[in-house]
Amino acid sequence: MIRNLKIVRVDSNYCDYLREYDNKVAYNKNEKELRPFIGILFEIDKFQYFAPLSSPKPKHKKMKNTIDFLKIDNGDLGAVNFNNMIPVMKNNYTLVDLNKETLTVSELKYQNLLKEQLSWLNEHYQQVKNKSFKLYQMYNSGKILENIKARCCNFKLLEEKCLEYNNIYIN
Repeated sequence: MIRNLKIVRVDSNYCDYLREYDNKVAYNKNEKELRPFIGILFEIDKFQYFAPLSSPKPKHKKMKNTIDFLKIDNGDLGAVNFNNMIPVMKNNYTLVDLNKETLTVSELKYQNLLKEQLSWLNEHYQQVKNKSFKLYQMYNSGKILENIKARCCNFKLLEEKCLEYNNIYIN
């Protein structure tokens, strides 16, 4: 089986642009560093989709896997938020080097967490891919529960804005 999930950092300016049109686009920066996004989940036409990772939290142990949420290793390694997945083109992200020399103990711990998350997600690649694609299809066909739709990004709108952004700011 081909496993092609990658840890990436999505350009914060791109995310800010998308957020102007859809407030469900996750923030991908904090005081220290950009929040990584996991992908490639699937491709549709010109788009690759990435979904944000969440670090492990006690609440993940109690939560259930749903169509838009997947616990990584039963929540021990965090979760993937498919409801916040966004379309990107190759100019909107950079790969994270998980083998670079780190400077601090906390950076090393974070790097190791990302490696463990990526390893688990690649081992469960088909589940990850199927879940993301099913959510995408159900959302776009209108065959999704309202409470789930309410927490999802508008995938088709963001695809239009992705093209627009890349035509205006990248080309």
